[in-house]
Amino acid sequence: MPIEVVGSARDISADPEFGPWLAQASILVVDDEPGMRNFLARTLGPRCKKLDVAADTEEASSKLDQQHFDVVILDNIMPRKNGVEWLAEQRAIGFFADAILMTAYADLDTAIQAMRAGAMDFILKPFRSNQLLNAVARCLDRMRLQRENYVLRYELKATSDHILLRDRLIGESAAIARVRETIARVAPLPTSVLLTGQSGTGKEVAARSLHMLSERSSKPFVPVNCGAIPADMIESELFGHIKGAFTGAERSRDGLFLHAQGGTLFLDEISEMPLATQSKLLRVLEDRKVRPVGAEREVPVDLRFVFATNSELEKDVQAGRFRADLFYRINVMQIHLPPLKERQGDAVELASLFMKKLSVQLGMPTVPIDEAAQHALSVYDWPGNVRELRNLIERTLILGRFPEGFGSSAVPAGEANGIALADVERRHIVSVLADCGGQRNEAARVLGISRKTIDRKLAAWDG
Repeated sequence: MPIEVVGSARDISADPEFGPWLAQASILVVDDEPGMRNFLARTLGPRCKKLDVAADTEEASSKLDQQHFDVVILDNIMPRKNGVEWLAEQRAIGFFADAILMTAYADLDTAIQAMRAGAMDFILKPFRSNQLLNAVARCLDRMRLQRENYVLRYELKATSDHILLRDRLIGESAAIARVRETIARVAPLPTSVLLTGQSGTGKEVAARSLHMLSERSSKPFVPVNCGAIPADMIESELFGHIKGAFTGAERSRDGLFLHAQGGTLFLDEISEMPLATQSKLLRVLEDRKVRPVGAEREVPVDLRFVFATNSELEKDVQAGRFRADLFYRINVMQIHLPPLKERQGDAVELASLFMKKLSVQLGMPTVPIDEAAQHALSVYDWPGNVRELRNLIERTLILGRFPEGFGSSAVPAGEANGIALADVERRHIVSVLADCGGQRNEAARVLGISRKTIDRKLAAWDG
């Protein structure tokens, strides 16, 4: 039976040498000797979140089918099937936990077989409790570092922008205040959230705020840009795969779902997910289990899901580009992020904050935001929203002044109150386009807007 420790008589902090992660770990012990199972239960039970035991490999397989364990500790010599054979079989069908092998026979061949089967550590019987605890702590620390490194590398690869204001929504406008209030109400709940709004309005910032205000804040926050992953790789990236699942799969690998275990998974640009993967995602949401590519076993996951899109999903459903059942499943709680032009006064506040942060990051002196610049910031339409504003401030710092066509360099203070919104927008876009040598794709990247937006506005102005 599972052994769950709540309010253990032994203070976890009394064992700092075994690391803080042991208290949150779930561990499975597999041994045919009742005495050894009891010893391990007494040693690990008061120190970990959940401990389960199995008397043989068949019972252990059944328990792995039911839930995910961080570490499995198993004896090698058992009736019917030894630990090394069982571990190799489990790796082949989908087993992603770290394993520690116990044995009373210290021979090189067994050690080599254990490592080949995927054991992370090897303990000789008899052993002291601190030897076991140190081995478990090494596994948990290795797992934590591996997941943190993977997520950090993924974030760096997924975004070309420096992330500022990651965990809080800045601004005093009524529109953004309503968003913050809604986030505060829904964050403590397990409910899935769908964030909508134009590109650059801060949907990832809102998702991070949801995570930081939830009970999962100490666990991973994993952002995934569904539109940035090739269609033929997205299933492996999300769900993981086992060794040999496809050409080039030389070893098993956890997917982003497992890297987010216990935390929050943020699926951005959900409308870009291929239809085949949408059906698999729907099953994950319903069963809370993922099946790695090539695996026979489904792995239980404990996640909070946050979705985001700048598309109108209802229209995508009508057009057959998005599954209706998935839309109704994720559209439980919808939060709309307003465009920057509807957040009165926030553009100047955000510009000041970006100016301070980016000047330190770039090592450049700040540029004063005078009255004319403030007015231009306030009346500009911001088609690229907060992302465009950030890019403008970075460009201003590099130039040492606001670009031609925007702010104080183009609008004398005495004329600021008479300038039209359309004039500010036109001057700025035309100026950036000129700086980019007429390359519309590059100008769109600098402005933080789409190429289609530039084409549409230029066509209107020429007309």
